[in-house]
Amino acid sequence: MDEQTQLLREMRDLLRVIAEPQLAARDKRLRSALLEVVGGSARRAKAVLRMDGSRSQAELYKESGMDQGGLSRLVKALRVKELIKGDEKRPELMLSVPPNFFDNAEEQDE
Repeated sequence: MDEQTQLLREMRDLLRVIAEPQLAARDKRLRSALLEVVGGSARRAKAVLRMDGSRSQAELYKESGMDQGGLSRLVKALRVKELIKGDEKRPELMLSVPPNFFDNAEEQDE
C-alpha cells in the first residue's frame, strides 16, 4: 500500500469518528432494527460487522463461527428489515456502524 493510500485511509477513519454522532442520529431507526435482529449474539454481530459486500455467505459463516443455516436466517432477517443491499450471497449492510457498536451485547445462542 502506498503512502497516499494509507494517509487517505487514516483521514477517512478520523472523519468517521468525528461524524459518528450525526450518523447515529440519521440512522437511529435502522440501528435500532439492527440491534433487534442481532440481539445479544456475538457471532451474529461479528458476521454483520463483516457484511461489506466483499465476502460471500460462506466466508462470513467461517469468519464469524456461525453455522450456514444461522447465517442464512440472519441475512434473511436483515433483508426483511431492509438493512442490507445488493445480492444476499454477498450481503452489504445499508448503514455504517462503528466496530464497537455491539460491544454491550451479551453472548446468547443463535
